[in-house]
Amino acid sequence: MKITAISLLLLSQSIAYTGFAQTGSVNEPIRYIGGVTIDPNVHEGRLRYAIGSESRQTVRTNRTHPEWSDGYGWTYNHASNLCYWNGKFYQQYLSNPVDEHIAPGQTLVTTSVDGRNWKKPEVVFPPYKAPAGVIIPEGYTGYMMHQRMGFYIAPKGRLLVLAFYGHAEDPFLEGGIGRVVREAYNNGTYGPTYFIRYSSHTKWDESNTSYPFYTKSDDKGFVDACNALLADKLKTMQWWDEDHGLDGFYSITEAGSAFNYYHRKDGKVTGLWKRSLCALSGDGVHFSIPVKSSTLIMAGGKMWGQATEDGRFAICYNPIELDEYRYPLIVISSDDGIIYDNMLLLQGEVPPRRFMGRWKDFGPCYTRGIVEGNGNPPGNDMWLTYSMNKEDIWVSRVPLPIRYRVEGNVDDNFDQLETGGAVTDWNIYSPKWCPVEVAEFPAAKNKSLLLQDKDPYDYARAIRVFKESKKAVIEVKVFPKQAESGLLEIDVTDRYGNRPVRIRFDADGKIKAVDGSEEVVIQSYKPGSWYDLKISIDAQPFGSFRLSVNGTQLLKNAKLAEAVQSVERISFRTGPYRDQPNRLTPNQDPAPPLTGADEPVSIAEFYLDDFKVKSDL
Repeated sequence: MKITAISLLLLSQSIAYTGFAQTGSVNEPIRYIGGVTIDPNVHEGRLRYAIGSESRQTVRTNRTHPEWSDGYGWTYNHASNLCYWNGKFYQQYLSNPVDEHIAPGQTLVTTSVDGRNWKKPEVVFPPYKAPAGVIIPEGYTGYMMHQRMGFYIAPKGRLLVLAFYGHAEDPFLEGGIGRVVREAYNNGTYGPTYFIRYSSHTKWDESNTSYPFYTKSDDKGFVDACNALLADKLKTMQWWDEDHGLDGFYSITEAGSAFNYYHRKDGKVTGLWKRSLCALSGDGVHFSIPVKSSTLIMAGGKMWGQATEDGRFAICYNPIELDEYRYPLIVISSDDGIIYDNMLLLQGEVPPRRFMGRWKDFGPCYTRGIVEGNGNPPGNDMWLTYSMNKEDIWVSRVPLPIRYRVEGNVDDNFDQLETGGAVTDWNIYSPKWCPVEVAEFPAAKNKSLLLQDKDPYDYARAIRVFKESKKAVIEVKVFPKQAESGLLEIDVTDRYGNRPVRIRFDADGKIKAVDGSEEVVIQSYKPGSWYDLKISIDAQPFGSFRLSVNGTQLLKNAKLAEAVQSVERISFRTGPYRDQPNRLTPNQDPAPPLTGADEPVSIAEFYLDDFKVKSDL
């Protein structure tokens, strides 16, 4: 058989499937060897947690009260990017009124000094207004924004903010207009907007677009920064799928969507794209033909990979082959950037989607981190950004090294932690209206962990992993600030998220627990008082637990709600357990906004203190 260039191409693309791939080579750049996959029936996937991961909502969209959000009330928010520059985090995202790829569209930026408290977003690229006389091409319905790259820190330290203007409903190829750029200044303002590159598929230039070309700037430093970016073929490869470079601008002619990359320890560059595609480069310019990794299960959600601060590597993605259901968000890690193991949970929450919209997929979507060269925040953490349900914008901090196991007993009193700062070894889920914070309560020298909740459809959650044990004694103090509203659910779980022990401070002023298949009332509780809980668990052979409150044993030999081999973590949650939406929930059926979604409910507050676990007794 005659060997042609096309047959060689097809052969190279098939190697990953034949069993003859050489791991670490162009035939199989990366491989996941863990064998653990998710259970698609539960939000957490039955995975272990990456210990200490902290997830905080930075933008909560609000259609009725836009002044409480970004000032616009648009309910499609997506495609966030992140960088760290001059002591601040910069988070960028695009926004449309209701639907994906429907005009108008704009890009906003919010900033934070600590990654926990974020300023009100500011529009950096408004909806595109074409010059007089320019007509929207036939088949298009207006103008939109699209993001594959948000930031670039130039060699001399200038920060460029970038985005892409295109035609709705398809910004790619002939639908593209071009990429715009402006400089972020250290005083919080931004320079003028310019085009830095026009689509190569059409004849756009300064005569028929709304902004001048960057070379017209009289700021030489800005022009130099733009030139440096244009010369960086690795950075600009992020633009490829919005243009494809018919003018030969890009060093590749074949790739996937949403390029991401990292440098291995041997100097080679691993390129990653959506749908499990990966490739290798020896010079950061020319890449091998992308091949599909047979061990990475994913769909159209973005894949994020990076070298981490501890000398290792991490890849984050949604391990599901369904585009409409992008949860959970997981991480796998590696010593060499080639062989990955230990699939762990980063974000296992899927709150209700409050506003219907086209292609608003469920779960944490389009994860990005800080691109190489775009800053290094203080501390030994990995930072990620993503949208939730393509509606709200989030950020996650992942402590390094990434780990899932705890040894020894636990004794947390929060006194040595910074007020409002990181909660060491706790996994935090903190929406805007449900913050989780270290608080100076009852005193500055006697701190506690505060869970607040005024969201009608979401909750605050704090999880503590402890040593996996068949027997454990857990002690914790709980201070409810109210008894007539709000609730706190306490679940002791195994490594898979099964909930054998379930206790609740209910909204009716009662402490309740599940004994086997029956929920029983333990006692009443009053606002403004501490309650010392002691939970003694024996998971074997059939499983039981004892519960004491303020030194009085109120449950003895209570049956577990479900059988488990062991227990490994405890969850404190200001709302009921949820498993909706699930994979059968209709994604695109028309529906009105959730009732009251834009209005806060009566605030509920619970303080936790003096948390202790003794394991394997």
